[in-house]
Amino acid sequence: QVQLEESGGGLVQAGGSLRLSCAASRRTSSDYAMAWFRQPPGKEREFVSAISWRFCNTYYADSVKGRFTIPRDKAKNTVYLQMTSLNPEDTAVYYCAAEPNGRYDSTNYRSYDFWGQGTQVTVSS
Repeated sequence: QVQLEESGGGLVQAGGSLRLSCAASRRTSSDYAMAWFRQPPGKEREFVSAISWRFCNTYYADSVKGRFTIPRDKAKNTVYLQMTSLNPEDTAVYYCAAEPNGRYDSTNYRSYDFWGQGTQVTVSS
């Protein structure tokens, strides 16, 4: 069992930057993939980005490519979502998730077994 805790959400103006953190409760297996999803108001949960823990392979949704990055710190058991050039369409609750088979290219939220509680990101225009 892996517990995930997100932090770093908040209110930011359009064009600004924000960094989200996701701390795992224990050392993450090298076989895992870690991902960020988001759920905008009134919409379904959608994939944002993912990283394989072992090789740092990354995958991004087209909507965030070039603006977001997903670094991870093995020593801290933490994955981040560095967000830049934010726009109001990025407003959502952001969730961290873990997938035990290293499928960092899986965009289906059903593939992910462990979830954080979510953190709100609001981008004002």
